[in-house]
Amino acid sequence: MKYILVTGGVISGIGKGIIASSVGTILKSCGLHVTAIKIDPYINIDAGTFSPYEHVVPHITDAIQEWVVKQAKVPVDDDDIEPQVCVIELGGTVGDIESMPFIEAFRQFQFKVKRENFCNIHVSLIPQPSATGEQKTKPTQNSVRELRGLGLSPDLIMCRCSTALENSVKEKISMFCHVEPEQVICVHDVSSIYRVPLLLENQGVVGYLSRRLNMPIETRPRRMLTKWKEMSDRSDRLLEHCSIALVGKYTKFSDSYASVIKALEHSALAISHKLEVKYIDSANLEPSTLQEEPVKYHEAWQKLCSADGILVPGGFGVRGTEGKIHAIKWARKQKKPFLDANSTEFHPESKHPVVIDMPEHNPGQMGGTMRLGKRRTIFKTTNSVIRRLYGDAEYVDERHRHRFEVNPELTSHFEEKGFRFVGQDVEGERMEVIELDDHPYFVGVQYHPEFTSRPIKPSPPYFGLLLAAAGKLQSYLQKGCRLSPR
Repeated sequence: MKYILVTGGVISGIGKGIIASSVGTILKSCGLHVTAIKIDPYINIDAGTFSPYEHVVPHITDAIQEWVVKQAKVPVDDDDIEPQVCVIELGGTVGDIESMPFIEAFRQFQFKVKRENFCNIHVSLIPQPSATGEQKTKPTQNSVRELRGLGLSPDLIMCRCSTALENSVKEKISMFCHVEPEQVICVHDVSSIYRVPLLLENQGVVGYLSRRLNMPIETRPRRMLTKWKEMSDRSDRLLEHCSIALVGKYTKFSDSYASVIKALEHSALAISHKLEVKYIDSANLEPSTLQEEPVKYHEAWQKLCSADGILVPGGFGVRGTEGKIHAIKWARKQKKPFLDANSTEFHPESKHPVVIDMPEHNPGQMGGTMRLGKRRTIFKTTNSVIRRLYGDAEYVDERHRHRFEVNPELTSHFEEKGFRFVGQDVEGERMEVIELDDHPYFVGVQYHPEFTSRPIKPSPPYFGLLLAAAGKLQSYLQKGCRLSPR
């Protein structure tokens, strides 16, 4: 097993995730089996209960090294082959107290797995003040010095900059950071993040990692990278637009819905449309807002009514629930394409509960009680739109993260009105997928389909939403679920 640790310096949000996934992409294109681990230095009884607006203090388990080795061996590809490379992204910024225990753990880890099996990619910032226009290397020098002082020496320094790195700047970083010039990689701003893997490929990152970690690399033409380049080129020439209203509770911070946004982007790119996301705070759709802040109320409804499709992502708690219901009702009545991706709000005192606690859930306890991980959903009918989008599969395995379910006692009442539960769990007890008859696209799923969406293979529920929003769903289904070459 080869381990590639990605750390970041100078500022947070510098692009470690994009660098880590880009490295994984170009290595996978070489025929290697690659897995990834993301480590965030947070502490909570259950980190899943964080509000996206919050940050808390760090914690690390005693057995992180053993845990990394164990997780790295878990197969992630369809062929169930054990990965050969594990890319580990360490969240936070070098020097912060939050990440100190993790840095120390990996300092020890590098000796445990031996040097030929471990390397460090450090992502740093090269600021370019507008007053002088000169690219500054001092922040990167200080960041690398701090990293070395903690016991890790970067093998590759990936420099985030607004424009291409000047040769003199590259040589300066090489000299004062104690690396060869080929180990200084320029990651300047590009038109699309999908161009970053190609940027790394063109600067010889695969060749360096192959030599540094003694990895077998295929020399034949790489079909995956060719498809990736075609996709990147297509992303730069999108002319048609498609707008999706995202009705949620944490819309002030777009990263709260990062996976959802990426899944939408993947699907929009697949149908050659430029995506416009209209963020709507669900609370602003409620009648109480009309009384208190009428401008916000009308602006929110104007966004909703002008969108081509509507998406309601998951959320916890009562706040904003009524607004989400209003948005769903509007989508249903106006026959607007709609996707509900695991919404879990409920009213605990209801006499007629539509959404109930799962039997194994401990009511009143928020932490560590969710139904988590990959679960199988069985399609109960053959004339389902969502089933056809999944390639007419008999079942799908998708990731879950919830503690409530639809009350099975009420399912017959819904189905009498054309609200069909087309997917259920293996036991047939839990409702997993719903569709509404006589509607262009009205789908709700219990799971989180965005977690398995990929740029070249978009998530089927999201793909269906974008097709319907662009007015192309019916033609897609009539053509046997195939896109035209254009």
